[in-house]
Amino acid sequence: MKSPILLSEQQFVLNVRNRDKDRCVVCRAAADHAHHIMDTRLFDNGGHYLGNGVSLCDQHRQDAMTTLLNTQKLRDAAGIPEIIIPDHLVASDRYDRYGNQLQPNGTRMKGELFDLEDVQWLLLQANLLGDFNDLVKAARTTHLSYSPGATSDDKIWTVEDELKYFEGKEVVSTEKMDGENASLYRHAYHARSLDSDSHPSQHWVRRFWGMIRHNIPEGWRIQGEDLYAIHSIEYRNLPSYFLGFFLWNEKNICLSYDDMLEWFQLLDVTPVKTLYTGIYDKKAILKAYEERADQEVSEGFVVRLRGEFHYRDFRRSVAKYVRKGHVTTDTHWKHQQIRPNGLA
Repeated sequence: MKSPILLSEQQFVLNVRNRDKDRCVVCRAAADHAHHIMDTRLFDNGGHYLGNGVSLCDQHRQDAMTTLLNTQKLRDAAGIPEIIIPDHLVASDRYDRYGNQLQPNGTRMKGELFDLEDVQWLLLQANLLGDFNDLVKAARTTHLSYSPGATSDDKIWTVEDELKYFEGKEVVSTEKMDGENASLYRHAYHARSLDSDSHPSQHWVRRFWGMIRHNIPEGWRIQGEDLYAIHSIEYRNLPSYFLGFFLWNEKNICLSYDDMLEWFQLLDVTPVKTLYTGIYDKKAILKAYEERADQEVSEGFVVRLRGEFHYRDFRRSVAKYVRKGHVTTDTHWKHQQIRPNGLA
């Protein structure tokens, strides 16, 4: 399948209205707008693709802006076969215009644009705010340009991206662990996939969550690695079966690394191992990884901004390095006999 062609904003308007013969794709009245199906703010490049646009009259554009007209209905009405979404979202998931994930039960998960003032107002006008739950899916982490374990399917920063997002800034690198991503709230727990069934390997972290959950502030979530079961790497000396690496508040802001460590101490959460702290320096970060990480069992490392950042800025604030030859077994380890890792 060919990659979609990115247009200028003017080309986008002309091409969309020409394809739709200047008619609203919903009611066939005269079109008033060339409308972006997915909000342009979700894209690093603006998202001006022909397949991300439809011609709409005033009324149906308002319905699309409030999401009463969903993204797939708009594509179907315009005869658009492809689904164009930003690279950092998951192709198999379903999203509304603002990147909020649609769930099979009719609820929605808050996406990166959810708390913007204009989005809140539009959702309020359509009386849809009650459709949202408090859960947030863990964002996908992009590979650094020099990550040897990146594959052709992975999102990879360029050297220019690294300079743009990290150069001259305080960062922290931490050891990347080979486990299951887990999110712990005051009232809920879930793995990376929210609709996955509970698994016996999660029993330990669920018990741990039960002991600390009442101390987690309302609307906050701890993100970390569930390391009870062996995946690709066998650990023999873990400080805990749950190691935390992010802490998010009720505004979907990831706390600064220093504030996170203070909170983790209060919550009795063991953090992942810190390898490097300082101004971004590729050579220094790689050297710290070689010296401080156990190379026999290390999957790699993660670099994040030391300060706080919003969920919508995750893809510009966090990147990873995965060792060469690392084999991911997440697709089938749950179907094997559970073998626990070792504790110190």
